[in-house]
Amino acid sequence: MRQDLRVAAGKARTEPAFLRDVYTGRWLVSPKSAAKVALLFIAAYWLWEHLVPVAWNPFRPFLFLSYRLPESEVVLKEASFRLYGPAPTYSQGNVVLDNLRGFMQGVHHTLFPHEPRFLRFGKGWLDVCFIAYFIVIFSFLRQVLTLHVFKPLAKRWGIRAEQKQTRFAEQGYALTYWGIAGIFGLYVMSFQDSWWYNLDHLWYQYPHWVMRPELKLYYLLQGSYWMQQAFVMLLGLERPRKDYYELIAHHLVTLWLIGWSYFINLTMIGTTVFVCMDIPDTWLALSKMFNYLDMNLMAGIVYSIFMVVWSYFRIYLSALTLRSVYVDYHKIPAYARTFYPSQGHWLVWWMQCHVFAPLLLLLLLNLFWYVLMWRILFRALRGVYGDSREEEEENEIAEMEKANKAE
Repeated sequence: MRQDLRVAAGKARTEPAFLRDVYTGRWLVSPKSAAKVALLFIAAYWLWEHLVPVAWNPFRPFLFLSYRLPESEVVLKEASFRLYGPAPTYSQGNVVLDNLRGFMQGVHHTLFPHEPRFLRFGKGWLDVCFIAYFIVIFSFLRQVLTLHVFKPLAKRWGIRAEQKQTRFAEQGYALTYWGIAGIFGLYVMSFQDSWWYNLDHLWYQYPHWVMRPELKLYYLLQGSYWMQQAFVMLLGLERPRKDYYELIAHHLVTLWLIGWSYFINLTMIGTTVFVCMDIPDTWLALSKMFNYLDMNLMAGIVYSIFMVVWSYFRIYLSALTLRSVYVDYHKIPAYARTFYPSQGHWLVWWMQCHVFAPLLLLLLLNLFWYVLMWRILFRALRGVYGDSREEEEENEIAEMEKANKAE
């Protein structure tokens, strides 16, 4: 009897603790709580699907893409696309890029051999449910990877300072996400007429609101990831660096771009921007991990590659995309240069400024970091390794270690 009471008391204590984790937001840092929230939605969906005699499942929008379009509607819209603008040139004869595009599409056909030819999706407010659910998923993945994968690896590979272990783990998570997101972005772009920054085609077939499933999934997952990262920064879950406010600005501008481009049906230009951002960040995270491991030669090699990749993607291609907004905006079909939201048309003449402004802010932030990165590179050439933005933190770690030894 006493044992039963203890079990019941334990359950009573556990349930309120979980509820507290939910409404206080602790699930952002507790992988167990995040997993429970995620599993609750899966269980609720399954129970509703099998026990409730109603066709529409209210939990479905959290787990699956919403707004699948009828095939007849997709056929009519895609038939009209070719009436506007020239045929796409894709890689413009570049053999490497042609082969990369063919490889990405070949992987898709291998993975989904029976996918309906005209499987397309629209958009709507239920997409917010999908984003919200995957904020929970990213919270779970972030904590599992940082606490249970990369932090133990940091200890095993000889990183002693607690703060350095945490930084190493954060960069490990970043490397994992950016690497996957970069490849996924190329995969999504391979099905678009604007493949490899054929930027004229960002405008010819506006509005871009008939979305392939991988495009919609990619966009919503990016929204979830950046929302989760914004929560991480605003709640102080990561130790702030010297450029904390610039990072906050970058997160806000990125969320602005994601939400705005999705809302006004500019998902093709959104994909080009995502690829510009994600691929360079993969190399940055890898170089930082080598730096934390005191593998200075490898860190220097990877950082040099990173500088080339950053220069090409985040500076050159980002500037080309910004120029296209300024120069090619008039290539939007005349019928679509109207303010007619119910038909997906938003881009009247004054909307050009609303597209140009966030891209300009993002490029200015990239240039700010570009200057810092050249300083880091010049320091490395003089034999001084490390990120100058984290020097103060390194000094604090050293002081703490000295204090511990003195005690």
